[in-house]
Amino acid sequence: MAHKPPPQGDPHHWAGAAGSITELDALPVEPLPPELLDLTRATDTAPSGSTAAAAPAGRSSRNAPPLAGTGTGPAPVHHSLIAVAAPSLAISAEDGRLPGTGLDGFYDAGRRVLARCELHLAGQEPTPLQGRMTGAGESRFVAALAGPRETGPDPVLTVERLRSAEGTERITVRNSSLRLVRLPLELRLGTDLAELGEIAAGRAGPPLPATVHGSGLAWTSDGLRATVTAEPAPDVSLAAGGLLRWVWELEPGAGRTVQLRISLSRSGPGARKTGRTRPPQPWFAAAAEADDPRIGALFRTSLDDLAGLLLRDETRPSRTYLAAGVPWRCAFSPAESLRAARMLLPLGTRLAAGTLHTLARGQATHGPDVGRLPGPLRHAGPHSGPSCTGLEATLLFPVVLAEAYRWGLPLRDVEQLLPAAEACLRWLLRAGYECGYVPDPVPEGPYRCETQAQAHRAALLGADLLDSLNRSGADELRSWAAESRRMFRQEFWWDEGGRPVGLWDEDGRPSTHLGSVVAELLDGGLVGAGLQAECLLDHVQTAQLARLLAGPTMDSGWGLRTLASAEPGYNPFGYRSGVVRVQDTATAVAGLLDAGFEREARSLLHGVIDAAETFGNRLPEMYAAEQRTEGSAPLPHPTACRPSALAAAGVVRMLTAVAGIRPDVPAQTVRVRPAASAPLGAVQFTGLSVAEAPFAVRINRLGAGMVEQAADGLRLGG
Repeated sequence: MAHKPPPQGDPHHWAGAAGSITELDALPVEPLPPELLDLTRATDTAPSGSTAAAAPAGRSSRNAPPLAGTGTGPAPVHHSLIAVAAPSLAISAEDGRLPGTGLDGFYDAGRRVLARCELHLAGQEPTPLQGRMTGAGESRFVAALAGPRETGPDPVLTVERLRSAEGTERITVRNSSLRLVRLPLELRLGTDLAELGEIAAGRAGPPLPATVHGSGLAWTSDGLRATVTAEPAPDVSLAAGGLLRWVWELEPGAGRTVQLRISLSRSGPGARKTGRTRPPQPWFAAAAEADDPRIGALFRTSLDDLAGLLLRDETRPSRTYLAAGVPWRCAFSPAESLRAARMLLPLGTRLAAGTLHTLARGQATHGPDVGRLPGPLRHAGPHSGPSCTGLEATLLFPVVLAEAYRWGLPLRDVEQLLPAAEACLRWLLRAGYECGYVPDPVPEGPYRCETQAQAHRAALLGADLLDSLNRSGADELRSWAAESRRMFRQEFWWDEGGRPVGLWDEDGRPSTHLGSVVAELLDGGLVGAGLQAECLLDHVQTAQLARLLAGPTMDSGWGLRTLASAEPGYNPFGYRSGVVRVQDTATAVAGLLDAGFEREARSLLHGVIDAAETFGNRLPEMYAAEQRTEGSAPLPHPTACRPSALAAAGVVRMLTAVAGIRPDVPAQTVRVRPAASAPLGAVQFTGLSVAEAPFAVRINRLGAGMVEQAADGLRLGG
């Protein structure tokens, strides 16, 4: 194989980000790194979709990125209660009010169906007492209303509002007094039918005029029709002001309920309404129970969030995949959805199958990119130009298929998906032929260490899959992987610093900025006999990397930083320059456990578990984490999705990695190699899935594992 090694240079040198980002798979939540950032015109807005250029040092930048909250970026939602039944959402403030301002309201596929739902009892607004999530798709709010002053301070009426992402609100009023209460209940409703992105940017239109519609109201605009129907029907309906009014008499201790149904219809092809059937949850029986009661609650909440993010394939409703996260990316994202499906293989293979089938339809079938999967560019931090999510998805596709086959994906699905996987592998060999490395983006580069790890893993697992199905091409893939591994251990390792080279740029200059992407180097992937494929690093290099990941510059105490705190450009709120992303920590924890570095894995694992407690077990996709100290807490990122598919799936990946389940269903075997140090104490997982059958395993406090349930005919190995 022809190979031209990257020229040597100053390992600290980096010329800065190059190229322009035409589309972002992830929000560009930190500014590009100019030496001077001028915020004197922070409220100036750039055209939608444009990227502000950094000013040269010493000059004022009139196009400096605006500050968050100035109307040009998403509003913070970390204090909001977000119920999700993708693609439908219900976003509420903690007090439960829907005044028609901000982001609050009911949404369907990115359109706000109802923005305003103000409740008054006897002309007064009840006092909010509590708001909380009762599940991923429902929030509950409780308020109270006091009586006349002479009756004392106790509430006379209590109000419960159950708000569902599927487009319902159930309002129950109870009389807590000893007297008969007669009162009017009024709801003032309204909407703008605006798009979520326009609302976030402060560009929502004015409220639309309402019309009376049956037992409720309706609004129309641009081929859309929002309706709210009430049961029981109101005594009075007024289009002016969007008013529904009831007059109730409540006996002492009695209650009355009104239920609203909120729906959106679209005219023309593909017209549909909210309230459609949700996809079945494929892991409804899965559970975790441990000495630490937080483990079970975190596991349960993560699965609940994932169920809310499930979407159906419109062409094959029986197939499902995950939306990336809400509220900003409640849609299919190839690389993220595929990565999440891989982390959830211990819960079954159907999600992986649906994701793979959906992706295969978008694969390039002709031209120079034949075999490549779609995906936009994304911001890659202050020390690199943008990377390509389509390239990541292309390298993940054969990996997920190969591992799903080992977990028990039926052969008919494997055979249907194999041609797409083979096309990905042929693309890999073409992209990496010239010098043994795969540039990202293709063809200009740079050569990133994580991309080489993904390509190496794809080659080895792809070869294993081809051999298992008696297909040709495995030898060429293994030969390429062996040569890539040999070169990588020499050219992508900085001996002086004892760390990987993060990337080689297009001109052959290395960058050794340490970030969480190096955790990919520990992830070999699952092959036959329940074994882990060989990684790019040798044992000595792996030990050095383990020490780096466990050091205070990378381990924040709340999880793994995306950029070490000692590196130039570190920003605790930076998407790729300092925040904690659960998916990266999950990759590091699983890789460290596989390599035998359990102490280092334990610290990162417990950091995320502790962080989850501060977020009510609903982890955001990223959070800022300055070094943990006594009494401190991780800080929510203002634009993070919550819930997030990768965060919730990362929890499942980390926790189940402790059990060390290594199946090879085609060979009818499964190995269980739990962490000897039992980092979770005694723990039991039930309702997992191996060979499309329930699987349960228990780990005791000494780190010994016992399989308690498995498919018939599945042989157990050590």
